[in-house]
Amino acid sequence: MIKLGVNIDHIATLREARKESFPDPLAAAREALAGGADGIVCHLREDRRHIQDKDVYGLKKMKVRLDLEMAPTAEMLAFALKIKPEMVTLVPEKRVEITTEGGLDIVKYTRKLKPIVHSLRRARIKVSLFVDPEEKQIAASAALGADFIELHTGRYAQASYVKARSAGFNKEFANLKKAAGQAVKLGLLVNAGHGLDYQNVREIAGIDGLKELNIGFAIIARAMFVGLKKATAEMKGVIK
Repeated sequence: MIKLGVNIDHIATLREARKESFPDPLAAAREALAGGADGIVCHLREDRRHIQDKDVYGLKKMKVRLDLEMAPTAEMLAFALKIKPEMVTLVPEKRVEITTEGGLDIVKYTRKLKPIVHSLRRARIKVSLFVDPEEKQIAASAALGADFIELHTGRYAQASYVKARSAGFNKEFANLKKAAGQAVKLGLLVNAGHGLDYQNVREIAGIDGLKELNIGFAIIARAMFVGLKKATAEMKGVIK
């Protein structure tokens, strides 16, 4: 059964918009878990625009299965080694971006990433690399010794917004399917995420080899109308 990781960043985004003490990302995590989420995902950005250090500490105390997304920097590495989440997903990060815009360039940054990956694995933290579905990036991820990759589904999601399932949609879906197969052959475990919603997730959930889908914005947006527990349960139902 494919798993669902719920990203709670946008709960913190709403809180930080007014610099209030609510809504509480930890309360959101509890609701998501009650709705069937298999784990919680959050991105601790260097500029702390939404998730704060205290949120990650709180999630660790809750003993949830936590996937901590972070930039591959010395500061973030030190934080992860202190917190010791179950998994760290290394992602590219730009200060001006609204959301993560693409995969991490493993080929270009192998030398920088190698000691970070090794430090995390020595601490018994699973390492995932957020990558575009490209053959060279997946091969480099395996060579680097990562446990997982998370396939960036952003281009697929954008193509899915076109009412008629175009050649672009079919191409992006085929790329993801091929990438997942390649990763499995190389011994990597495979997650996927970014831009997935209640309509476009069905095809992705059917790709052989995928272990988990990480979804945030669509679930949080749906929760505005039905509540987070139900929104999570609905997504869990779709990916089944």
